[in-house]
Amino acid sequence: MMIIPAVDILDKKVVQLVGGVPGTEKITMPDPVEAAGMWISKGAKALHIIDLDGAFGKENNISVIKEIIKKYNVPTEVGGGIKDERTIKELLDGGASGVIVGTRAIKDNDWLREMASLFPKKLILALDTKNGRIAVKGWQDSAQMTVKEMFRIIKDIPLAGVLNTNVDVEGLGKGIDEEQARSFISGCPHPVIASGGISSYDDVKKLRSAGAVAAVVGVSIYTGIMEPWKWSSPWISNI
Repeated sequence: MMIIPAVDILDKKVVQLVGGVPGTEKITMPDPVEAAGMWISKGAKALHIIDLDGAFGKENNISVIKEIIKKYNVPTEVGGGIKDERTIKELLDGGASGVIVGTRAIKDNDWLREMASLFPKKLILALDTKNGRIAVKGWQDSAQMTVKEMFRIIKDIPLAGVLNTNVDVEGLGKGIDEEQARSFISGCPHPVIASGGISSYDDVKKLRSAGAVAAVVGVSIYTGIMEPWKWSSPWISNI
């Protein structure tokens, strides 16, 4: 399983928010390129970049994201407000290993099928959960359908995987909700990238045991809770 550092960009800076709520920044770093490079220098083998400006309807950060991808040349999954074919193509052409789609994909399943057919095994569906429901629009709203209903819809769609962020524990640094994670991973028809609340290597072990293919880590590494960074820990096999 791979541990992937999160690089979340808001107002052109790297931030770590509590529950995705603007104004709750626990960490702020002025240079996204430098922040990404910090994790690469520490041994990270991949990056998880979320354009929060794009997710919140502000001017996107695609140019700086492409700069990061070109400079560090590691597998990089990118998301945040991506709602059209042109942006997906631009990011993939710019070197992204996967593109994360969320709100539109959940609300417009035909669009998701069409995009997945155009870019097979390149799209990652952000199926984030809050209070037991699917969270959309930058975690500000809830979708009408249940997680199980969405699982049935995506079963035969050629996705690269599903990203599940548990918003209820995101950014708190108090650990994962193991029961929720195991339920989600066991029910999902695609490989699951887990995120939200990861604050120890014990959390990572639990996710690995539950079947997650990767764990996205944010606040706990920026604040030093999970230091030293054990990229080469013997029970982690980078994929």
